[in-house]
Amino acid sequence: MALALKRLEDQILVITGATSGIGLATARRAADRGARLVVAARDGSALTALVDELRQRGADATYAEVDVGDPDQVRALASTAIQRFGGFDTWINNAGVSLFGYLTDQPLDDQRRLFETDFWGVVHGSLEAARHFGLRTDTHGGAIINLGSVVSDRAIPLQGMYSASKHAVKGFTDALRMELEELGAPVSVTLVKPGSIATPFPHHAGNRMDVEPTLPPPLYEPNVVAEAILHCAEHPRRDIRVGGASKGIAMLGQLAPRLADRIMRRSMIPRQQSDQPPQGIGGLHRPAPGVWQRAEFEHPVARRSRYTQAAMHPALTATAIVGAVLGVAALTGTARRQRH
Repeated sequence: MALALKRLEDQILVITGATSGIGLATARRAADRGARLVVAARDGSALTALVDELRQRGADATYAEVDVGDPDQVRALASTAIQRFGGFDTWINNAGVSLFGYLTDQPLDDQRRLFETDFWGVVHGSLEAARHFGLRTDTHGGAIINLGSVVSDRAIPLQGMYSASKHAVKGFTDALRMELEELGAPVSVTLVKPGSIATPFPHHAGNRMDVEPTLPPPLYEPNVVAEAILHCAEHPRRDIRVGGASKGIAMLGQLAPRLADRIMRRSMIPRQQSDQPPQGIGGLHRPAPGVWQRAEFEHPVARRSRYTQAAMHPALTATAIVGAVLGVAALTGTARRQRH
């Protein structure tokens, strides 16, 4: 029997990492569509401002100040949703942070802190949600949506530990999905794998380079990912990629791994280094300040992804294939330009 998920306007959503980037875009779009929300992050003042905004948009919303690396705080987040709304329907593990620089230059404390948020935060949230959904008695299932990345499939240099954490997220998510299916739990488990998204991600990252980090093109608006996430909150999906380049990079890594290594080395290292000195904002060991969805980049930012639209609507499969091929072409073209 196919798993039935509620319409978004009938749902209660829990979103971690909700005060910036993809999490913020998702909270805003969900509020506009009538969902009730429990938003979580580490900065209490930013959460207060966000909940005020969501309520002005007409949403019923509350918040919990949470470090997802702490299982007790994640448990308290679930309790907040239960006490306020009687439970939740979709749990979105979005909180994440990166660390730029060569692995040999990164202190172990920084690397461990990244894994506490990016991997263990997903584990804590997923297991809390799975236990809650296992107790449900209604006819609808629940959804666990984990934020992976294009680097869940293909590691990139200068973000090696982030790549490792997203590989781990993929392995955990796949294993959890199989186990819940075997147990007959009414839960959809989805891994969302975005490419480069024009969020404050590089500004909030830890940085061990001599310049401010940036993201390689092609870049997409945060709302492109938010749309994919909310689609998966209503329609059970195993996984979904955001951006044709995400599929293209994964295909290249599988079919020609050594070629992918060379392309990554030649294109991704320079493309992740700006010409600006380090700004020192950071969000690795402390909360990133404010409510900030979209950052500015020197490259154009796409408002939509034909590949992802096609992936959400299977009748458009041919478009998805073209998008993936173009993603590979863009990547190899970048490498070729770097050599000349």
